Amino acid sequence: MQPVIEVENLVAEYDSLRVLEDVTFEVRPGEIMAIVGTSGCGKTTLLRHLIGLMRPRGGVVRLWGQDITKLEEDELDCFRSRFGVSFQSGAIFNSITAAENVALPMRERAVDKELIPGLVTLKLSLVGLADAGDKMPSDLSGGMRKRVAIARALALDPELVFFDEPSAGLDPVTAAGLDQLILRLRELLGITVVAVTHSLDSIRMIADRVLMLAGGTVRFFGPLGAVAGSTDPEVRRFFRLQDEPQ
Repeated sequence: MQPVIEVENLVAEYDSLRVLEDVTFEVRPGEIMAIVGTSGCGKTTLLRHLIGLMRPRGGVVRLWGQDITKLEEDELDCFRSRFGVSFQSGAIFNSITAAENVALPMRERAVDKELIPGLVTLKLSLVGLADAGDKMPSDLSGGMRKRVAIARALALDPELVFFDEPSAGLDPVTAAGLDQLILRLRELLGITVVAVTHSLDSIRMIADRVLMLAGGTVRFFGPLGAVAGSTDPEVRRFFRLQDEPQ
């Protein structure tokens, strides 16, 4: 089965500063891939390349077999309707209701106006906010705002959803609830998930496979269960394995 994402020998730079070097991996249909590492390791830069917000210095990024680094902006925009993104900050607009936030991608893609209210209700129901559509973001808790952002990411029935630090800023109970939601959405919708995170609790709860970056290079790529067998000091330190026997 063709991978949803294929990255080959990706090189990324900001001006003359190289931040990613020879990054190679793939994401399989229906899996949850966690991109992990400490702050400054290149996770966000990699995400920006995967969703077409940055062009690489070298290498290839394929979505469903199409090299998006070669696409013009209008072609790339059409591709973006096939995936959703839930950003770290939530990136929801404070001046409109939760329902109106979820409806925005539908209006941008010219979904039939008569269908939008029902679709919005469905998306909010999927994230456990069926009764929150009329609320303003200021009336929502941090966890609820994250759920609105997820509902918006699901607005166009994407095959692939990117989550940028989904549990950032949340208390442990709320964060665990969000992880359970991601698992449930994968099961219900059959989506493929890429989650950028540094939360060990989230990684251990949701990830099928893990890509760990350190210093802009891949230090581990494989099933979550194989992490304990790594002898790389950076990997063992990040996963708090340094005091465990090899």
